Amino acid sequence: MKLKKFLATLLVGAITLSMVACGSDGSDGSATLEGENVNSETVGSEDGEKLVIWTLAKDLQTFAEKYAEDHNVQIETVVIEPADYVTKVQTALNGGQTTPDIIVGEPQMLEDFYDAEYFEDLNQEPYNAQDYADQIVDYVWKVGQDSEGIQRAISYQITPAGIYYRRDIAEKVFGTEDPDEIGKLFADYDTVLKTAKTLKDAGYRIFASDAEINYFSGDSAWVVDGKLNVNQARLDYMDLVIDLYQNDYTAYANQWSTPWYQAMAGEVPILTADIQNYADDSVNVWDAEQFEEATKDLDKTEVFAFGLPSWGVLTLRDNVGETSGKWGVCSGPASGFGGGTFIGISAQSEHKDLAWDFLKWVTLDEDTAEWWIEKSEGDTVSLVSVLEKHKDDENPVYGNEHMYSFWQSQAEDIDYSKVTRYDKVINDAWGAAITAIKTGEKSKDDAIAEFYDVVESTYPDITVER
Repeated sequence: MKLKKFLATLLVGAITLSMVACGSDGSDGSATLEGENVNSETVGSEDGEKLVIWTLAKDLQTFAEKYAEDHNVQIETVVIEPADYVTKVQTALNGGQTTPDIIVGEPQMLEDFYDAEYFEDLNQEPYNAQDYADQIVDYVWKVGQDSEGIQRAISYQITPAGIYYRRDIAEKVFGTEDPDEIGKLFADYDTVLKTAKTLKDAGYRIFASDAEINYFSGDSAWVVDGKLNVNQARLDYMDLVIDLYQNDYTAYANQWSTPWYQAMAGEVPILTADIQNYADDSVNVWDAEQFEEATKDLDKTEVFAFGLPSWGVLTLRDNVGETSGKWGVCSGPASGFGGGTFIGISAQSEHKDLAWDFLKWVTLDEDTAEWWIEKSEGDTVSLVSVLEKHKDDENPVYGNEHMYSFWQSQAEDIDYSKVTRYDKVINDAWGAAITAIKTGEKSKDDAIAEFYDVVESTYPDITVER
């Protein structure tokens, strides 16, 4: 067991997280924790018991404030930079620290956290978590289980992926705005490419960037029975991204940059490949005013679609501007999901009863879920009873589509068994190979060979068959 825990700790330390959008990041804090920048806030009565929460997402800070309103408890919520989070948890718990009481994780890091025995066993008394199994969306419940089926964490949200599209452009180009019909235009990679060509011929671009299809990048596990699994679907996805890039089917806007957000609201300049890859540094895609001045003479286009998980509802809500009401959501070419904050109790906490009460309140309480839907302005909760209650709610930003019903149906197709502890590193290496090919930096054979080299050197325990 000690060897297993030691190996898991090494793997945890190798994880680099990317928390751009699921919840919030912790980038604006000024307090310090072991010398690093964090955001720390304490709420509640000083007379009560104190609960310490370490998290990647500011959502839990909002939950803590609400919980403290009704409970005689003091809560300190520490929002830690994603780049620092894993190391801080590892250092604290390996060192026998009794705080934090609550820790969180994203799906790709949970397996290593479980093996390192950081999370409390929630199946045992007094938690009896399995009594609640049918109350949470199935894939979310399974994400919170370790390899032996022991519940270790629960999430308050589901994050299945979908295609967000402009209904007005759909009507002009394809003669329909119906989500089921538009979903057929994204049914598989070959069809996506045909759809992209049709849109370009009509003066539009299918996506703002070629990263939009990333959430649908393969419906299989990267590692199967200890072997690297580069199947045909992965190769087809590679070809799709290369074709989107080389055929000028996107607006060449870096994901999360100024033009990417602007594309949600209307016209956006068609950038060049040099700008996207920073070869031309005359355009700062992160500064809105400088970007507008530098691109005023470029050709303009409107973008048809964005590929994002369910939390994309909130991203678009804040950026669509005058296109509000002109959007719809449909299925993509494969099932997928992105992010999600999974909450557990530190195995070393001295306040486990209080931590469990908070965890239940966040994830299993209908009143809390109702409050969170309103407070977040549209986040998709994981509590089945509340999703069912809101299944016929109409979202005016998306043409009055029944969003909660749609996301629940998408979540049914998610197979979490395809997620592995190796995904972050392997996905990044595969993405680097694709970039090298699409920009002409390397041949396809050379880029894939380098990809194999990265996997072999990073994970010598994985068998790589070239």
